[in-house]
Amino acid sequence: MTTGKIPLAGVIGSPVAHSKSPVVHNYWLKKYGLPGHYMHLDIAQDDLRDVLRMMPRMGFVGANVTIPHKETVLQIADVVSDRAALIGAANTLIFRADGKIHADNTDGYGFIENLRANAVWSPDAGPAAVFGAGGAARAVIASLLDAGVPEVRLTNRTRNRADGLKAEFGSKINVFEWVQAGSMLEGAATVVNTTSLGMVGKSEFRVPLGGLEPSAVVSDLVYVPLETDFLAAARARGCQVVDGLGMLLFQAVPGFERWFGQRPEVDEALRQAVLTS
Repeated sequence: MTTGKIPLAGVIGSPVAHSKSPVVHNYWLKKYGLPGHYMHLDIAQDDLRDVLRMMPRMGFVGANVTIPHKETVLQIADVVSDRAALIGAANTLIFRADGKIHADNTDGYGFIENLRANAVWSPDAGPAAVFGAGGAARAVIASLLDAGVPEVRLTNRTRNRADGLKAEFGSKINVFEWVQAGSMLEGAATVVNTTSLGMVGKSEFRVPLGGLEPSAVVSDLVYVPLETDFLAAARARGCQVVDGLGMLLFQAVPGFERWFGQRPEVDEALRQAVLTS
């Protein structure tokens, strides 16, 4: 910011044209009257290291990272936050004044802030039930445990991936077979789908929800469609439901603040800007 250059940032992935991150960050830049640009950056895996090292010299102050680079950037970064190391992936890079690349993961922050903003939610209300054991699940589980959830019940279509997360995260993780996933909902205060089931173009979410407590807070990381069949079924049972769009918006807050020097607000106008883009 002190060089007189217009600060640049972007989202790195391949493919990446589908990403809504430019809508989010450019909305904030305009709202707060800040100099800067945020753009899509389709970077091939073989070029990633060279591009990242060049970006600060081009005026970039940071970047978001999406598939397939979220794990690879940890090997390139000079400094890795504890959160990113625990999750095994980074979604936010800060190009520091000393030339070093700092890698962080704000997905878990975005998930928790989305719950708190859109539901009456208490982490100590009871166990959490999590569907899926991929990268998003890692961020969700880490954030739930950090917030104080007493137990995480976990299921995945491939059992060994769930067992792997239990081995990493410890005794508060209890693994359920996918065919018995419905039984882990009984008494669960927080229920989260981290899989792509129910997304447009993907298979349906077919787990029976008869054990779902009406007092539960139910979240789906999918946001296309905004209200999945899973959330609609939970709403019909009386649950508080939280869609996945808010996680996308809230995870962007820490990066924007670091890059552009302004802590942005997530509001309804921003949601509508993203939904209509």
